[in-house]
Order: sequence, then C-alpha cells, then structure tokens
Amino acid sequence: MRIDVLSLFPDMFSGPMHDSIVGKAIQNGHLTMPVTNFRDYSTNKHGNVDDYPFGGGAGMLLQPQPIFDALKATEEQAAAEGLPKGRVILLDPAGVTFNQHVAEEFAHEEHLTFLCGHYEGYDERIRTLVTDEVSLGDFVLTGGELASMVMIDATVRLLPGVLGNAESAPGDSFSSGLLEYPQYTRPADFRGMTVPPVLTSGDHGKIAEWQQKEALRRTYQRRQDLIDHRKLTAEQKRLLADVRIEEEERQAAAKESRK
Repeated sequence: MRIDVLSLFPDMFSGPMHDSIVGKAIQNGHLTMPVTNFRDYSTNKHGNVDDYPFGGGAGMLLQPQPIFDALKATEEQAAAEGLPKGRVILLDPAGVTFNQHVAEEFAHEEHLTFLCGHYEGYDERIRTLVTDEVSLGDFVLTGGELASMVMIDATVRLLPGVLGNAESAPGDSFSSGLLEYPQYTRPADFRGMTVPPVLTSGDHGKIAEWQQKEALRRTYQRRQDLIDHRKLTAEQKRLLADVRIEEEERQAAAKESRK
C-alpha cells in the first residue's frame, strides 16, 4: 500500500509514524508513506497557502492552488508505480466519523491520500478533489495531522502481514462487532486475583464459548448500542440471555449490600 500525506507540517510524521507497527510495515515493504509539504507547491512568492475568506469571517482558508498542484504531483508519482489514484481523504470535523469499519475499508485500497487541513478551513473547491471527508470525532483540532496519524495507524495494522499474529486484528474490539473479551497472562494468580479457571482448562470449546460470552457481557455493560445494531446468532442470543440474567442478579446483590 502507498499512503500519501499532504501537510504543512511534514516533520510531525517523521517520528511517530516510523515507530512501532507503522514503522515496521514501512521497513518490511508493506507500506510506503511519502509526506508532501503542499507549501512547496505554492506559486505565491512568499509561499503563502492561505487567505481571507470572501464575504468576511473569522480565520484564514487554505487556497486551492497549492493543494491542487501537490495532489497532482503525488498522483503522478503513484501512477509511475502502477498505482491508481485511490481514495483522497479530507480530514474535516464535518466528515463522517472514523471507526473500525472505515479502517477496514481503507485497508483494502492500494493507494490512499490524506489531506491535512489547517487554519479555519478549506476553500470549498478543494472538496472537488476528495472521495471521503472523515472526522476523528465531535471535537476540533488545530490541524488534521494528529487525526490522520490515528487513521493511518488503525488502517495499516489491518494490512496482511503487518501484525505478527494474523488472528490479532479480527479479534480486536469492533472488528467482530463486539467489544473484546477480557484477556490474561502469567501469573495465573497475581496478588489474589486469579485467572478464570476455564482459560487454563485446555478445553478449547469451553474457552471459545467463554470468550464469546464475555465479549457479549462487556459489550452489554458498556456499549449496548453495538448489540442493538448487530444480528446475533442463535448461540449468541442464548449466551446474551444468560449474561442479562447474571448482570441483573449482580446488580440486585450490589444494591442489597449497600443497604
């Protein structure tokens, strides 16, 4: 995969994006990630990339010319490598909210371009270049760099061969539609807190059932909306019914103990 980033602050990507999983993906040839400073494409003698909005208003807007030309250059570079234009992602608080499903979609692409804004916003004509407008959440950052790093990390770890264990990504929270079940490692008894016996039983069938049930329990406790929007199997419905009974009993016992 090739991921292009257009940013006024390319140095922000020189450290974090070359460490950990993303850095290993680059080293192992799963990913190339050129970062382009679109100020380099400004035709203004002062290198300006922003200006005041027509009609007045607070703040400055990014001008179309530097971004149009920078994107054209990166697309030509990608084409020389035999890659398609791919999806062009505009980081914008007004975009769709990024989630695991979007990351999975992005991971199926050969080429992505992240356009990191700054200042008050974009000249509207820049939107004619993009295929996706995506937001990290209902809050405003000073620029799109941090948001793009999060999205790139979430996407790259889904690429084949990037994670050491091929089963790690499908088991993550949200990939299955449920939150991830609790996990434990050695020692089996740490300061009186013990690992559930089923996990050390060696019975893979019972372990799988426990994992499914506890994933449902955690999702029921913390994100019931995920269950409401998911079509459950007959087995999951049975386990969820047990979870609901157990949770009602636990809450009743906790209420009784407070009296």
